[in-house]
Amino acid sequence: MGELTATRVEHDLIGDLEVPVEAYWGVHTLRAKQNFDITGTQLSGNPHLIRALAHVKQAAARANHELGLLDAQRAAAIDAACERIAAGELHDQFIIDPIQGGAGTSTNMNANEVIANLALEILGHAKGEYQFLHPNDHVNLSQSTNDAYPTAVNVATYFATQPLLEAMKVLEDSCLAKAAEFRTVVKMGRTQLQDAVPMTVGQEFRGWAVTLGEDRARLTESLSLVTEINLGATAIGTGLNAPAGYAEAACRHLAELTGLPLTTSPDLIEATSDVGAFVHLSGVLKRVALKISKICNDLRLLSSGPRAGLNDLNLPAVQSGSSIMPGKVNPVIPEVVNQIAYQVVGHDLTVTMAAEGGQLQLNAFEPVIAHSIGLSLKHLTNGCLTLATRCIDGITVDEDALRREVENSIGLVTALNPRLGYAQSTSIALEALHTGRGVAELVLERGLLSAADLNELLSPERLANLTD
Repeated sequence: MGELTATRVEHDLIGDLEVPVEAYWGVHTLRAKQNFDITGTQLSGNPHLIRALAHVKQAAARANHELGLLDAQRAAAIDAACERIAAGELHDQFIIDPIQGGAGTSTNMNANEVIANLALEILGHAKGEYQFLHPNDHVNLSQSTNDAYPTAVNVATYFATQPLLEAMKVLEDSCLAKAAEFRTVVKMGRTQLQDAVPMTVGQEFRGWAVTLGEDRARLTESLSLVTEINLGATAIGTGLNAPAGYAEAACRHLAELTGLPLTTSPDLIEATSDVGAFVHLSGVLKRVALKISKICNDLRLLSSGPRAGLNDLNLPAVQSGSSIMPGKVNPVIPEVVNQIAYQVVGHDLTVTMAAEGGQLQLNAFEPVIAHSIGLSLKHLTNGCLTLATRCIDGITVDEDALRREVENSIGLVTALNPRLGYAQSTSIALEALHTGRGVAELVLERGLLSAADLNELLSPERLANLTD
């Protein structure tokens, strides 16, 4: 028989429950733990959200004290408890599943209880002695889950997006480095999987870098939407039980604590029921995922072979590719990033349906919205860094082989079209196609251009229209 754990009894509207005496969480958290065993993960896995919750409660305590609703002793204890939690303490006490019913009430109460019990210890009381400092009456003063939780999610999302922006910049810089390294390496460009016209490997990488830069800009723009908060709205946006001036004071304190340019929504009823900012942000994350996935598709195709495929690029070998085929190496890094992208698309659909499912004055499904966006941010961040460091940085090319492919390609004739004319160029293309001979060889044989003219027309600078 296992060792008995000392407990304390806590009460809620359902009845009494025994809570481990050492736990900083209480009865509301325990019921949520019992009710929601969904993902196998806990809120402790999202430090950005815990930090944001602590700062929301800290800002509320400061505003309540400023407005005369909370005495100095309790306000100081709550403030100190929140500061410690924001700094990383007691994250293991946030034990409930991130996906939950109740529009985030369980998350809010988990935070209220942990903060209250830590504050009680700071005041010299035992955990659970709520007659001295109460999770609802004091930590949750002038608040509802419906404004405290969404505000925390907004703040957490802003913080969680920063690592992705940094990781995208790392990936962009990796592509730019390869663009410089392969600036004059000529290869065949392709449209619809058919030979098109020559370009350089550097131009291909630069195109990827530019698209990543554009998406970083779009993601940064989308964050402006989450800096508008509804703190002070309380239950449905009317501000019931919050004193005049509370919304402005709480927002001001939260902005100071987080360093974010937070503003109070001009219409708190609308803001409490609307999750449009997350729909937009999720859509941008989907855009980012699709762009990166397309790059990975290109990498897999361009590295196909090595003998019977395109083999334009040599991806670094990072692991054996087969349990039965000796020597086989697979493009596993692009493959794993592709899978991340597919998952982000699925998360975006979840956000879409959860946003549509909101009813009347509140969206009850914000927990799954927050969880889905959080996973997309985390996985995209890891994917960008993995793609940059385990794949892009190590790519090499066979410049001579790529040049031979260009010289042997039917598409090369397009570069000669302005000098030879469309009809003559078509004739050369057809002969090259049917005989397997090179375009340059046929042009010289027919005496259409001198070797010097041909070399000038087929220079890397002209073929790829290099201007710098």
